[in-house]
Amino acid sequence: MKTLSIIGIAFLAAFCGKGSNPGPGPGGSSCIYLGTDTCQQKTAQKVTIQLQNVKQTIHSFGASDCWTTKYIGTWGNTAKKDQVADYLFSMDTAADGTPKGIGLSLWRFNIGAGSFEQGAASNITDEWRREECFLNADGSYDWSKQKGAQWFLQAAKQRGVKYTLGFSLSAPVHFSQNGKAFNGSGGTMMNIQTGKMGAYADFLANVTKHFGFDFLSPVNEPQWAWGNGNTANQEGTQATNDQIAELSRLTAQKLAGTNSRIVVGEAGTLEFLYGKNTDNRGDQINQFFSPSAAYYLGDLPNVAKIISGHSYFTTCPDNTLINTRTQLLNKARQVDADLELWQTEFGILGNICNIYNGSPRNTGIDYGLYVAKVLHHDLVIAGVSSWQWWLAVSPYNYSDALVYINDPAGQMNAANCKTDGIVLDSKQLWCFGNFARFVRPGMKRVETSVEGNNDPSIAAATLMISAYKNETDKQLVAIFVNPENKEKYIRLDGVNISGNTLDQYTTDATFNCKRATAKADRIVIPAKSVVTVRGKYQ
Repeated sequence: MKTLSIIGIAFLAAFCGKGSNPGPGPGGSSCIYLGTDTCQQKTAQKVTIQLQNVKQTIHSFGASDCWTTKYIGTWGNTAKKDQVADYLFSMDTAADGTPKGIGLSLWRFNIGAGSFEQGAASNITDEWRREECFLNADGSYDWSKQKGAQWFLQAAKQRGVKYTLGFSLSAPVHFSQNGKAFNGSGGTMMNIQTGKMGAYADFLANVTKHFGFDFLSPVNEPQWAWGNGNTANQEGTQATNDQIAELSRLTAQKLAGTNSRIVVGEAGTLEFLYGKNTDNRGDQINQFFSPSAAYYLGDLPNVAKIISGHSYFTTCPDNTLINTRTQLLNKARQVDADLELWQTEFGILGNICNIYNGSPRNTGIDYGLYVAKVLHHDLVIAGVSSWQWWLAVSPYNYSDALVYINDPAGQMNAANCKTDGIVLDSKQLWCFGNFARFVRPGMKRVETSVEGNNDPSIAAATLMISAYKNETDKQLVAIFVNPENKEKYIRLDGVNISGNTLDQYTTDATFNCKRATAKADRIVIPAKSVVTVRGKYQ
C-alpha cells in the first residue's frame, strides 16, 4: 500500500468520519474508514419500494398465555408481573426512543378444560401444563378461575392490545369420554361423550361472551395424538374435519348477535391446510371454505373467513420453507381469493436441520434471526395477515418462549417459580418485536424489489426485505433480516421519504430494537441483525 501524506490522511479521516456510520459516496456508494490511511467505497444495494403494488392487510401479531400465566399472574410482586407484561404489550419507549416492549396487537387466552382441579389424577404429568375450567361439574360457572391468566388478559387490554382470542385444547373433563383433558387412545376422534357436542359449544360460547373475545379457536392441532395411553404432558385432543365443522356450526349459532368470530384450522403444520388429508384431518382450506365441500363454513356470519395453521416442521431447508408457503398461498387463492391466512402458533421445537434445537434454552441472536426468517417468509411468501407465537412466558430450559422466568436463585427450575422468579428477555422476543412493534393493525404490505436479485432462495441466506405502509398517516416501515456476518448497505428507491430521514431500530447480539436515525439513501444493516426503519413518505 502506498504511503499517504499527512494531509491526505487528515482528508480521508475527515471525509470518512472515523468510527462513524458510513457516509454517502458517489452513485449511492458509502465510504467506509478502514484504518489509518485509506477509505473504501461500498456500493449500497438499491431496494425499490412499490407503494402501489399492495399485498395483504396486516391484522395482528400475537402470542399465547398458555399454562405459565396461571402461576406468574398470581405472583405477589406486581413490579415483576408488570415487567413481563411490558415486554409483551407495551408501546412505550425509553428516553432515547428505544421501545420498552414489542407491542403485541393480539393476545391468546387458553380456555382450560379442568385438569388442574384433578391434580395428579389428571394424569398430566407436569402441573404447570394443567389448567382450570370455568365450568363446574354441576353446570355452574366460577369466573374466579384462571386468576393468573385473567391478570395478564387485563394487563394486555390496559396496554392497548387490540384483539383477544380464546382457544380451547380440550372439552371440559366433565364432557370427555375418558374423564381426562387429553385423548390417549391414539385414534382420530375428538375426546367427547356422545351427545355432548352441544354442551361443549355452550361452554365455549359462554366463555367467549363473558370475556368479550374477538375471536374463538375451538380446536387446536387436531392432527396430532395427545397423550400416550393413560398419561400426557398437556391438554389436547384429536378431531376430524366433520367434528370440527359440527362444533364450529353449533358454537357459531350460540354466538349469533355478538361480534365474536370463530377461526378454524390451527393445523399442526401448514401442509394440513393445503393437502395431506390423512384420516379426514387435512385439506382444511378446501374442506371448510370451498362452497361445494360437505363441511363448508364460509356462509356462517360468526365464522371468520380465515384459516389458521402452525409453521412448525416446515422451516428448513430453505427450499422447504419457500415451497410450503408458496403452495399454501396458491391453494388459498384457488379456493377463495378473500380467504385470510393466519399463522397462529410457532416456537423453536425439536431438532431443526441440526442447526437449532428446542433444548437446551438458547436466547441468543442466532435463534432470534431464525424466528425473524420464519416470520419474513410467512408474511412475504405465504401472505399471512396475522402471525402468533406459542408460549409468551416460560420457566423451562427450552427455546420456545419470548420471555423467560428463572427461579429466585437464578436457576432454571420451574418448580421454584410458582410464587416468584427472575424475569428475562430473549432475542426471540426482540426480533419478533422488530415486526410486531412497528407493523400495526391495518397496515398494508407492499412489494419490494432488490437490484440484481429477487430470488427468495438467495434472499433467505443473505438479506430478507419486506415493507409496509399506513395510508392514513403516510408512514412507511421496512424490515431487513441480515443472517450474514457482514454489514449490508441499502438505499431506498421508488419512494420519497420526508427529509430523507428514517428512525432505525436494530436488534443484534448487543442491542434490542435500539433506536437511531438513518438516511433513506444509506441505511446500514449490521451483521447478524434485524433492522426496522420507519419514516413518512410523500
